[in-house]
Amino acid sequence: MASAALKTALTNVRVFDGQRLTDPTTVVIDDGTIGTDANGARTLDAGGAVLLPGLIDAHVHLHGPEFLDQLAARGVTTALDMANSPEQLAVLRDVPGTTSALSAGTPVIGPGGPHSRMPGMAGDAVIHDVAHADRYVADRIAAGSDYLKIILEAPGEGGPEAATATALVAAAHARGIRVIAHAASHGAFTMALDAGADIVTHIPLGTPLDPTAVQRMSSEGHISVPTLTMMEGTATTRGDEKAFAGSLASVAALHRAGVPVLAGTDANTQPGVPFQVPHGTSLHHELQLLVTAGLTPAEALRAATSLPARHFGLTDRGAIAPGLRADLVLVDGDPLADIRATRALTRVWCGGVEHPVADA
Repeated sequence: MASAALKTALTNVRVFDGQRLTDPTTVVIDDGTIGTDANGARTLDAGGAVLLPGLIDAHVHLHGPEFLDQLAARGVTTALDMANSPEQLAVLRDVPGTTSALSAGTPVIGPGGPHSRMPGMAGDAVIHDVAHADRYVADRIAAGSDYLKIILEAPGEGGPEAATATALVAAAHARGIRVIAHAASHGAFTMALDAGADIVTHIPLGTPLDPTAVQRMSSEGHISVPTLTMMEGTATTRGDEKAFAGSLASVAALHRAGVPVLAGTDANTQPGVPFQVPHGTSLHHELQLLVTAGLTPAEALRAATSLPARHFGLTDRGAIAPGLRADLVLVDGDPLADIRATRALTRVWCGGVEHPVADA
């Protein structure tokens, strides 16, 4: 259970400012936001520890509100959920003192792909033809979806047809919401680009992305959430660990081309998926994999803080600055020297409320 909000002045703390660590300074937590006036605050001497913005997992599956606490206890203060029922959305919204969640709600799937056979998939997730695209998007927004997720398959493999995907993106953009496209194969990846999806989640295993796809991601302004943890786990489950090298190479190429790469894990406990990724701990592993793929530790930290905040339109978080949400993570160690230091959590605040930290 989270502690009550208290005005707190964190003294002698080194702040990750998005580029580097500051000299020891003071950060004030005041009524849920980052303040400037330490008068009347209780003082907490951080002893030179490092303060990070609360971490954001840009691809999770929240199967119940208990997963919010599981994420918060490991420093993940914002969860971007990629599939859920309208009924569950209300349960996950604005739970005080723990991880805050946004959601795609019911995703869009085709009538014959593997997702149509997953246990518990809603019947109204299936879209059969392009004529239903506009109504589908309107229904999702009315049900509370913050963005639209389209689950694409390679052409002919049962996902939404290319024309339908394009129409869905157009309808979403006309209503001012972003589109996230699931694309775990090369064929689906190309469909996502052709449809104009804002964010492409997953990265194909095996053969790396071809240079044309990389160039299009860059020149057309697409964003990548590669979910390397899921791809690594899937490759291992299939007994084809070498396939994961292709995913790492693709992320390296996207990063070199200037494509924003966001940290997302595909954390889930869903029966029938290739790999069940643990909530919370997996984001720290994802940061490590991003560094393996060629990002610097500072770039990996931005991939889990300021970049997802920017590209999902979360203007109230992602950095440590006055007026922003007091989503904060205190760690014992220097993650710019060794990204694994993010695992050494000592304190976590969600909207200014301190949350218990999980045992290491």
